[in-house]
Amino acid sequence: MNKISLIIQREYLTRVKNKRFILTTILMPLLIVGFIATATFLAIKGKDSHKIAVIDNNSFFKGNLKNSNEVSFDFPAGVDTTNYLTKGYTDIILIPKFEGSQKVNYIIRSKKRISITTEGTISDRINAAIEDKMLQDAGINKLILDSIHKQSQFAELKAVEENGSTTKESNAALSYAIGFGSGMLIYITMFIYGAMVMRGVMEEKTNRIAEVVISSVKPFQLMMGKIIGIGAVGLTQFLMWIILIVGLTTVAQAFIPHDVLEQVNTLQQYNGQMPAGGMVKAGEAAQQIYKVQHTISTANWPVIIGCFIFYFLGGYLFYAALFAAVGSVVNEDPQDAQSLMLPITMPIIFSFIIMSNAVQDPSTPIAIWASIIPFSSPMVMMARIAYGIPGTVPYWQLAASMASLIGGFVFTTWLSGKIYRTGILMYGKKVTWKEMGKWAFRKS
Repeated sequence: MNKISLIIQREYLTRVKNKRFILTTILMPLLIVGFIATATFLAIKGKDSHKIAVIDNNSFFKGNLKNSNEVSFDFPAGVDTTNYLTKGYTDIILIPKFEGSQKVNYIIRSKKRISITTEGTISDRINAAIEDKMLQDAGINKLILDSIHKQSQFAELKAVEENGSTTKESNAALSYAIGFGSGMLIYITMFIYGAMVMRGVMEEKTNRIAEVVISSVKPFQLMMGKIIGIGAVGLTQFLMWIILIVGLTTVAQAFIPHDVLEQVNTLQQYNGQMPAGGMVKAGEAAQQIYKVQHTISTANWPVIIGCFIFYFLGGYLFYAALFAAVGSVVNEDPQDAQSLMLPITMPIIFSFIIMSNAVQDPSTPIAIWASIIPFSSPMVMMARIAYGIPGTVPYWQLAASMASLIGGFVFTTWLSGKIYRTGILMYGKKVTWKEMGKWAFRKS
């Protein structure tokens, strides 16, 4: 045990003291925030703007066809399919004469294919214009209809989850974000740190360092020390990210005006409403800050963080042992590593696909079983836990998932240890999975 602890200490300290680790730990959250901000900006600003000429044979779309941020409609004279581009229009819509309520196809022509989102926007706008016309024909004034529609947008959905005799507010959008984000982090780290373990084993083998090391320690001890040491590096990085995020949030609050913070505190005391007879109403900034804080507070963070640490470590240990086994049989050809990694990476990718569906509907049979099977449980179970325990995830499912992941880790470690023991000292031979299987189940 003392030898394993020395290997863990060596693997941990050599990586934590590395400048690359320090820079990655500090810059990664900033890069993630910058990536999200850039992607959002490009998604908003990068959309095509369509100026569409409308040829209407019904004479009622003008005034009823509403523009959007991406699409504007015009009803010019003297514009047809031959000259709409020279007149400054990107597209032209040809709407035939409607006869009764029979289905009619209208045509949009353009020089380049429009996106599915733009097609949906145009279709919704035309259907809304037809609906407005039918309402007007039924004797409903358009101005009154628009006024009622605008004034009626005051109801807001508030979801409450029942847990026995108690209830708790829930938020599906927050659960989706937590589930997908934590699943994505586990997906990325299993690849990064698993490959790090494999690469470390390969370097020690090709440099013949392993021959010197295993003269004083057993191969299994060397493999376990390397796996646990690198896993501790990943856990340290996550904890530092949490501290950094909390610190940045605290610093950001210092730039919020004092009166706004007081309004936010008042909203928190009175559950989102200013007290009756209050002299000052809460400003829009205070309401937005309160809404974000209130939404975040609906999540059970101690349970989510605790489960995340467990499934991060469990998933990493489960797959890292397999990555170490592959690294031990690879010589100097990196293509051998790529071909041998395929049976390991495919379950990870398949688990990510299931997680992407489970985070939208966490109670499907495939989501339940995938959250229990150790090959996929680290990602899929985190996608389901965000929706609540024991509401969405009963205690027995969580216990079964954790137990199977621990058992899976013990099994893959035992299996990989037998492969590692033989492969780490084998040189000059291209090894297949069939041969590795013989080593794993060979009696010794």
